[in-house]
Amino acid sequence: MPCLNERETIARCVEAAQRCIQKHHLAAEIVIGDNGSTDGSRDLARAAGARVIEIPVRGVGAAIMGAVAAARGRYIIMGDSDLQHDFEECYPFVEKLRTGQFDLVMGSRLTGTIMPGAMRTLNRYVGNPMLSGIGRLLFRAPVTDFHCGLRAFTKESFDRLGLRTIGFEFTTEHIAKTALKGQRIAEIPITVHPEGRSRPPHLRPFRDGWRTLRFMLLLSPRWTLAIPGAVLALIGFILAALVATGPLKIAVLAFDIHTLVLACMMVLVGYTATTIGVAARLYALVEEIGPPAPNLSKLTSKFTLERGLIFGLALLVAGLALVGITVYQAFAQRLELSNVTTTLRPTIIGATLVALGAQTLLMSFFYSMLGVRHTSSVPPIGTAAPASASQLEAKNHPASATSR
Repeated sequence: MPCLNERETIARCVEAAQRCIQKHHLAAEIVIGDNGSTDGSRDLARAAGARVIEIPVRGVGAAIMGAVAAARGRYIIMGDSDLQHDFEECYPFVEKLRTGQFDLVMGSRLTGTIMPGAMRTLNRYVGNPMLSGIGRLLFRAPVTDFHCGLRAFTKESFDRLGLRTIGFEFTTEHIAKTALKGQRIAEIPITVHPEGRSRPPHLRPFRDGWRTLRFMLLLSPRWTLAIPGAVLALIGFILAALVATGPLKIAVLAFDIHTLVLACMMVLVGYTATTIGVAARLYALVEEIGPPAPNLSKLTSKFTLERGLIFGLALLVAGLALVGITVYQAFAQRLELSNVTTTLRPTIIGATLVALGAQTLLMSFFYSMLGVRHTSSVPPIGTAAPASASQLEAKNHPASATSR
């Protein structure tokens, strides 16, 4: 259980977990990952029979990663220490894991029972369903409640995920990577109760909702950048090809220079989005903040800086040649301003090719830099970079889970 100033509820949460352990004869421990409490929560938890570990890095993700790193059991149940979850009713999670068919068992408030006052109306009917729906679409995760704090998993499967986020985004990263790495997920309807504390919750709906959506989009550059960019560039290319040699008339509609300008803009914007999407995915692979990408790995294995430079230079030279020929013809034939459309069309196309070539050259260097393997170790806890679970354990011996 992660904890930050929960003196009103922490002891009752520990006692509920103790009753579950005794009722079902589990070989288990209760571990509190304390995130800097100043209200005596740690002493209350110890008095109730829990093992308390102090985790100096702030953030629920840091507390949970430290908890899992220190947990000594095979199965881990995690849940918030605010009395919203009844830890006495956690045994079904253990039963699911014991079947050996699942790596993660999620609780679902939305398919279970929500007691009056347990969830804000906006969160219940808008925020949570919307974000969970986006998560299912992007990550193909069979989860109806992405942000439920009550979940169970095997320690082995958790360690294979390589989770990095230390804040509220952790809950999303956990599910996303579990799904994208092919681990098996089950879901159990649960009952959620009103919080047992009098102070305001740590959750800020709009701030944390945006942080979650932002993280989902960042973790899915293929759907947010690469694919939309490729579609936009393709549409722009088709439009540009239709009006490249002259005006196009369809019924009463006429497509000419203005269409060509807009089409070339679509090509440039789409190509930029696609290349940035690929770069973002490569960066996620290098920093281990995203799932594996076998198809991208095959593509990048064939890519070299030299090939990128050759392709970029080819586009650049073709564009400059087209612009140069057009300028030469304009001066040679002494074209008047009234005939500007004669030279404007190839000039627009040539300028677009120059821009695409220059961008290809620059992105080739950037891709090559991302391809350089990092040999330095991940910074330990207390530095600017997020700490991994193993680092948290090495430095702090932390925990925040009920484990078997």
